[in-house]
Amino acid sequence: MDRLDILESRSVYILREAYACARPLAMLWSIGKDSNVVLWLARKAFFGKVPFPVVQLDTGMELDEVYAYRDQYTKEWDLDLIVIDCPPESEMDPSLPPMTRAAARKSAGLANLLADGGYKGIFVGIRRDEEATRAKERVFSPRATDGAWEFRDQPAEFWDQYTTDTPENAHLRIHPLLHWTEIDIWRYSQRENIPINPLYFSQGGKRYRSLGEKNITAPIDSDAATIDEIIEELEMTREPERAGRLMDTEAEDSFERLRTSGYM
Repeated sequence: MDRLDILESRSVYILREAYACARPLAMLWSIGKDSNVVLWLARKAFFGKVPFPVVQLDTGMELDEVYAYRDQYTKEWDLDLIVIDCPPESEMDPSLPPMTRAAARKSAGLANLLADGGYKGIFVGIRRDEEATRAKERVFSPRATDGAWEFRDQPAEFWDQYTTDTPENAHLRIHPLLHWTEIDIWRYSQRENIPINPLYFSQGGKRYRSLGEKNITAPIDSDAATIDEIIEELEMTREPERAGRLMDTEAEDSFERLRTSGYM
């Protein structure tokens, strides 16, 4: 087995283990490159049919190409899609910086989903190498009902032994891609021929490396117009993946505040 086979096998195991231990389940689908890979793996894990709903937390600020991708592949892959309209920015914590406050709408949308749906497990396509606070995550991460995260009080995960019990009045965030890297995602997408949102490819010297809402995300300078060129670029660059996510650098603790209060 090569590296991609090993990554795939481990993620499929996590998906199936979660399905056996924490139901009802749902999967967040941001329609970015990582969540598309999780969805692809789920289709493999369950023989072509995803046996739980996929959820888009919609602020109404996604780029047109994101909505087009969602509509095309929801139908093509026969997905049970739930679209959650996130609460308005005026209802978010006013002490947060502006961009961070806009991003917090998705945390609030997820809290509403959990309150209404009674879900015991939520799949999220994050990776440890994306950002420092995500590096502290567990594969099976218990969260309060409102999404609050006590990152200093998490179950140990040694030798892929996971704690899959769901505490009372809580849910599990389940992260099947935590052990992948950004280049792994691109190499796997290329190998599997996963459909790619065109926003990731350079147009006029700009492309999205980390795809977020149009009011809080900026494209980066890049001439990479194919997956091979993106991989070559990633092997050379020293720029962080989330350089275009404006809320990450708005204040020193912006992203940590978002994540401890429920952000993905």
